[in-house]
Amino acid sequence: MKLRIFTEPQQGASYDDLLSVAQAAERLGFDGFFRSDHYLRMGAGDPEPGPTDAWVTLAGLARETSTIRLGTLVTAGTFRLPGPLAIGVAQVDQMSGGRVELGLGTGWFAEEHTAYGIPFPPLGERFERLEEQLEIITGLWTAAKPFSFEGVHYRLVDSPALPKPAQRPRPPIILGGTGPRRTPRLVARFADEYNVPFNRVADTGAAYGRVREACESVGRGTIMLSAAQVVCAGRDENEIARRAAAIGRDVAELRANGLTGTPDEIVEKIKEFAQIGAERMYLQVLDLGDLEHLELIAAEVLPHV
Repeated sequence: MKLRIFTEPQQGASYDDLLSVAQAAERLGFDGFFRSDHYLRMGAGDPEPGPTDAWVTLAGLARETSTIRLGTLVTAGTFRLPGPLAIGVAQVDQMSGGRVELGLGTGWFAEEHTAYGIPFPPLGERFERLEEQLEIITGLWTAAKPFSFEGVHYRLVDSPALPKPAQRPRPPIILGGTGPRRTPRLVARFADEYNVPFNRVADTGAAYGRVREACESVGRGTIMLSAAQVVCAGRDENEIARRAAAIGRDVAELRANGLTGTPDEIVEKIKEFAQIGAERMYLQVLDLGDLEHLELIAAEVLPHV
């Protein structure tokens, strides 16, 4: 089981905050540093310092880290045209020496689109656009000749399909969500990894089953399976309660719906996800100023999974 650190910078974090966490995660031996791609805080609270752009952030981190994997969980397809997104991710992949992964989704948070003037079509259209985006991005990265595409929403004519990413044939694609039909079909066609965020073990296992069936239907073998869970670790109940309070959550609720408790409790919960097929866990860290939290997880959870 590989453990990755997953952050939500829209809740209040500067680039320097993210750099500190990413470098600590690398030093402590975590497999990856990932961030959400949002432009607006969710829920009440101080909106300062404001949003940071996911791919600008990752470009900076690409030059200020050396081994840790970097990516989004997930980039909203509504935020960027597929051609420029393919260029930007390929460039960051080059800047990192081939350490980038692209998580891509439909986008879902209507208010951030309204706040920053981003079109937000209905869900059905967003899925249509996501499918075309995946065709375009993977095509641009892998095409040996000029690339053209004719879709309902996007049209490319004789693109030079440059730059190419450092990874061959391309950076890994991560798709997530628990939709029963469209999501498994897109995963089977395009994804290298399927992620289920913030679900209980049984529901996660059911989603994995739907994706396995979709992959089998198109002749695909195994696919990387992963899950994302909020993490709140402590050596004792007082430390657990302090960390839960710092992120405005209830300990009992976190124990039911996340990876919360002593290191031993968290190890056992991670093993439950491993038993249903998960090979990666994205640990959602919400208090980015608490680097001792990462140190505890690295010392007392990471070696046992």
